[in-house]
Formats: sequence, structure tokens, C-alpha cells
Amino acid sequence: MHVAARTQHLRESVIREMTRLALSCGAVNLSQGFPDFDPPEAVLAAAVAALRNGHNQYSVSWGLPVLRERLAQRYRAMLGWDVDPDRHVAVTCGVTEAVACAFFAVLDRGDEVLVLEPAHETYGPAALLADAKIVPVVLDPPNFRLDVERVAAAVTPRTRAILVNTPHNPSGRVFDHVELAALAEVVLRHDLVVVTDEIYDEILYDGRLHVSPGSLEALRERTITIGGLGKTFAMTGWRLGYAIAPSSLAVAVRGAHDFLTVCAATPLQAAGAAALELGADYFNRLRAEYHERRALFCSALDEVGLRAQWPQGAYYAMADFTEIRADLDDLAFTHWLMNEVGVACVPGRVFYSDPARGRTQVRFAFAKRTETLHEAVARLRAALL
Repeated sequence: MHVAARTQHLRESVIREMTRLALSCGAVNLSQGFPDFDPPEAVLAAAVAALRNGHNQYSVSWGLPVLRERLAQRYRAMLGWDVDPDRHVAVTCGVTEAVACAFFAVLDRGDEVLVLEPAHETYGPAALLADAKIVPVVLDPPNFRLDVERVAAAVTPRTRAILVNTPHNPSGRVFDHVELAALAEVVLRHDLVVVTDEIYDEILYDGRLHVSPGSLEALRERTITIGGLGKTFAMTGWRLGYAIAPSSLAVAVRGAHDFLTVCAATPLQAAGAAALELGADYFNRLRAEYHERRALFCSALDEVGLRAQWPQGAYYAMADFTEIRADLDDLAFTHWLMNEVGVACVPGRVFYSDPARGRTQVRFAFAKRTETLHEAVARLRAALL
């Protein structure tokens, strides 16, 4: 039977495969980026109340009004323009769907989108499904700074957009205002659209502030700002993402979303609105707890010889393993670590168009309970020291 060309290179997510393999062999799962603890109790209670009080049918396609209003309030402050919940907000089934809708909205067959690599494995397939392709712009370890000259050199007559992920997965970089202002000049010069992935915008370290690209005046009319609730509120399985965009772009994003998924789960949207009502104490505690997790886990990586830059944001550590097993590539090391040490991670090749760039790297996710991290650290020390 004929199979569409756009699907022929789509295979099971390697990140999700690592979770499946970790479960099968009893490894501590530090591969897929989900917390192993529950959302705040008030948010769980709001979900139960929504289920019991009639929020069980379709919502308006682009989101439950109360959730759109709270997102609009948040992003008026973050972006600096008058975000209208009825015109500029689309609630989606996770950030993955929001990115796909953004690509469907701005890319035609044969178009190109620049993607900063290392990059999450979902971006490439989203472009393929839009009959477009990604063009990688590589960020060099260990600092992973944004090289704007490389961005400019990657632009061709077919380039239509650039995807910017900050805080960055997997490197943990938080791009600063200087980097983003320089990027804005390239975007304007080549008439590009900026698509962002900002799902880790509340998980920041050492007093850093998140700069949303769409808050730069030069980019306000040409940016699709994407975020989600799953990481901040430990509810990744609820699949609550969103896109914020000026009217000309929002109409196209909403249209794609409407016919892809109709709407995100209505009762969970109601609970998401309750999550956005949590006060500053919640976010301060969130960052304090992630500082503790980062210190615990990244100190252990340093101790056992897995060389990683401590992240500036998000909850990943990208480590070089050559001091431990220089005879292995990233995929072989990942399977060795899982089966012989009992700790699961993700091979570096997943994050690059050219697998060779990731051959000495693996990514760990430390969004876990302290007990989980202590167990992973104990296994690493027992095997590697």
C-alpha cells in the first residue's frame, strides 16, 4: 500500500522509547522530561470539581474562556501589548501541537524553518508534516550561546521562520536580551516569523529572568509565542499548551488547531485556569526546589565524571561521557548506563540533524522527587567511582 512520503521517516520517539525501556528493566528514569510527582493539590481539586460540575463537553475550539482570559492577563504583562483572549489566544493539546499549528500556519511546501540545535526531537517531524524542512543552526558546547552570524548565514530564499526555544532544552541556556536583540535584526532583515517554545519560562536559576522574544518591540507583530502548563505545574499528561500571537498570525494558528484536535480536554482546561491563579509563593517555592534538585544531581554528575554545564533554566543536564566510556557512542552508552548501572538517559544524537554531533553526549532530566534523584546518584556512584 502507498504510504505518504511525509510519514516515511517518522518513527517512535527515542525519548519516549527510553522511558519504555527504563520501565522494562527497572532503571531510574531520567530520560523523558516529566516530573514523578503530582500537581498542586488545589489544581487536582479543581480538575475533580470540573469533572463533577459539567465541564465534560467540547469547549470553544481555541480554549475555555476563563483559561484564555488568565493567559491573556499573564501575557499582557510578559509581552507588553494588549493580548485579547478572544482574538490572540489558542489553547492547544500541548506545546507539541502548538508548534505544529504554528508551522502549518506559516510554512508552505518546500519552505524552510531555522532551528537552533541541539533541539527537541519533535520540531523536525512537525516541519515534515507541514511539507517543509528544518535547517539547523548549531549552538556550540559548553556554553551554547546563540551565534547570530550563523543564523544569518543559514537563511536562504526559502526561509520563512525561525524556532527559538528558551529556556533551552536540552542545554539549559537562557538566551539573554543581547542575543535576542541581535537575532531580531536578522529576523527583520529577512522578513521572518519567530516561533517560540517557552514552556520552561518559570524554571530559572541564579536570579535569571526570562526574556520572551515576542516582548521585543521589533518582533511583536511577527512572533508566535508558545508555552504550556505541563512543566510548571507537574501535569505533563494533561497536554495543555497554548499559542499567543497577533491577529494576522493567530487566525491561521487557530484554524490549524481547530481541524487538528477541535479542543484541549475541557475539565483540564478549567483546572489549568485554577493553576494560573496560584500566587507568587508557589513560583518561588518551585524555583527553590529546582535549585535543590539541580545542586544534588549536577554535583553528582561532576563527581562521577559526567561533564555537564549546570543549566541556567529548565530541568535538564547535557553531559559529556567520554571520561567514563570513550569506547562507546551515545546510543551504546545510553543502553550501557540503563542496563548495567540502572539509570536511564537520552542519547545526544536525538537532538541533532547530524547524529555525529551528539555522539559523546547524553541528556538527563532531573525533574524528579529527591528520593528518586538520591537513588539515581547512588547507582551512578556505585558503578562509576
